Amino acid sequence: MSTLLFSLRGVPDDEAYEIRELLTANDIDYYETSAGNWGISMPALWIRDNHDLDQAQKLLNDYHYMRAIEQRKIYDQLKNEGGNKHIFDVFKEKPLRFAVYIGAVAFILYLYVRMLAEFGF
Repeated sequence: MSTLLFSLRGVPDDEAYEIRELLTANDIDYYETSAGNWGISMPALWIRDNHDLDQAQKLLNDYHYMRAIEQRKIYDQLKNEGGNKHIFDVFKEKPLRFAVYIGAVAFILYLYVRMLAEFGF
């Protein structure tokens, strides 16, 4: 009987590819389900044989541990180089666009509050 190993919903393409390669390299028989045409099904990796489940979970845990360390290094490097942006950086780059967005959000909030008051909620 098949067993769910890993849900692919919200997983980056590079991570999904590396997990597929990891399972293939270790001769673990698996199959993949997609989200379907409308995106309502569950995209996931399934193990065909339950005997491989423990080994696959161990490989997956080790992979995620290493990926977390790798991604943290990338984040720290971007942080040191000033590559990650803050809200003030976005404002400095395009102040007019930022002001328009803030104005649109304020207008929507105004309409929301006004409608609530008008309908007596």
